[in-house]
Amino acid sequence: MTKQQWAKDLAKSINPANIKLDESLQQYTMTKLGGKADVFVLPDTEEEAAFVIRYAYINNIPLLMLGNGSNMVVRDGGHRGIVVTFSNLDEIRINGEHVYAQSGALIKDVSKLSAKASLTGFEFACGIPGSIGGAMAMNAGAYGGEIKDIIISSKVLTKEGEILTLSKDELELGYRKSVIAKKGYYVLSSEFQLAPGEQGEIDAKIADLTFQRESKQPLEYPSAGSVFKRPPGHFAGKLIQDSGLQGKGVGGAEVSTKHAGFIVNKGNATASDYIATIQMVQRIVKEKFGIELETEVKIVGDDL
Repeated sequence: MTKQQWAKDLAKSINPANIKLDESLQQYTMTKLGGKADVFVLPDTEEEAAFVIRYAYINNIPLLMLGNGSNMVVRDGGHRGIVVTFSNLDEIRINGEHVYAQSGALIKDVSKLSAKASLTGFEFACGIPGSIGGAMAMNAGAYGGEIKDIIISSKVLTKEGEILTLSKDELELGYRKSVIAKKGYYVLSSEFQLAPGEQGEIDAKIADLTFQRESKQPLEYPSAGSVFKRPPGHFAGKLIQDSGLQGKGVGGAEVSTKHAGFIVNKGNATASDYIATIQMVQRIVKEKFGIELETEVKIVGDDL
């Protein structure tokens, strides 16, 4: 089947305006990198989301889930298949101490709405740029908090399009890992347990974390966020800094001079530049310290 036929079939159950052929992925990634998707789909409902997943599975079409594009590098060749994003599934509801959020809701928005409701526990996520779906898949965390501290359950789709509800234990959340990532599930929504808090303390904590993030992270340039996982007993940024790599890079990609754990797109980088810079950092840190840095970001898509 051709990509035109895929789009025609999908349009039977999905608004044709939400189906795009040969769509550049640069506008959907935080790095502003990446080639084109054969077919790009934005479902409006969970039923439509399940339809796309099932359609790709039944027809053996390569499927790429794109969350908020904040923890991902898409290669310059884009994706030969279907790219789906759940960014239109962005409902957030607060019921007492429970917070419900769909996959496409931004985690920082959920954090801020929770704070406005005088609920504490989600402050750590006030500056994380990803979506709830991506945050669940990698058990996102920052400043001493992480998703597994507050999660109750998640509703997910299997690769076959079956809907499951997974409890906290079934989610198998660990450091930057989960059963979602392990089994290739797609998050539809999640429910969180927070606690009543004092509004002034919540606001002060969010203000402090926002200041820390803005003063230490290179937010003025496109990037995939923190590139490497924390090696046991070390900090990736410190190892990179001590290797003298800040300001170094390939092409338009550069190890940030503000935070060594970030690689930024200075404006004319390609995905190949970005990936080559990652590999350069890994090689030099291994040579100097004997430590292998493992990427936290996902590298996906096809080469040119």
